[in-house]
Amino acid sequence: MSEAKSEDQLVEDYLQYILEVNQRMNLTRIDSVESARLLHIEDSLVPLDDVVAAPAGRYGDLGTGGGFPGVPIAIYSGRKSVLIDSVGKKVAAVQEGVNSLGLGEQISTYAGRIEDLTKEQASSFSVLTARAVTKLVSLIELASPLLVPGGLLICYKAQTTQDEVDSALKVCPKVGMKLIKDYQTTLSDGETLRRIFVFEKVSKPQIKLPRKVGAAQHNPLG
Repeated sequence: MSEAKSEDQLVEDYLQYILEVNQRMNLTRIDSVESARLLHIEDSLVPLDDVVAAPAGRYGDLGTGGGFPGVPIAIYSGRKSVLIDSVGKKVAAVQEGVNSLGLGEQISTYAGRIEDLTKEQASSFSVLTARAVTKLVSLIELASPLLVPGGLLICYKAQTTQDEVDSALKVCPKVGMKLIKDYQTTLSDGETLRRIFVFEKVSKPQIKLPRKVGAAQHNPLG
């Protein structure tokens, strides 16, 4: 009987799988192992403590792409997880990689729009992440109806204008969300900055959500 792999080894094996698949399918713009370890593994795990601190329950990664930060967060947190993306071929590749690690029962995928997932699985996630997906004001609207009361949305940002932050803060009461943490860190290369915003679901939205597919991005509230 083979020895169970450590979390570190599982994440490393998944990264190697993605880099291999990336040679024939565009899953990530990062193609070197060194850069991928920095920007896909280290970066993904920056807010791990916030994920662990969220209420017990399911974790979801919005716009997961090649499975980052979703797969590393799922592995290290141990949460039942759903990786969400509208591009079917990416989702299929991510699921194949997850299955190859023997994690298919813990980590599943959803190929479709966030608004459609909400109609099927409203108020069923305790914590969500979103990295390089869309603006904060759109993310809090999309996340709110998916979250349980007290659930968290964790947003990864590289460069954020004060206008983007202010727009989200203005809309927070309307969608039942509240900004509870905002912090910045530098990755181990000494150059790459990462800013993390953590929003909590504190009340029911004042408006009916979700709106039509695409409305959150193309016609933001506020």
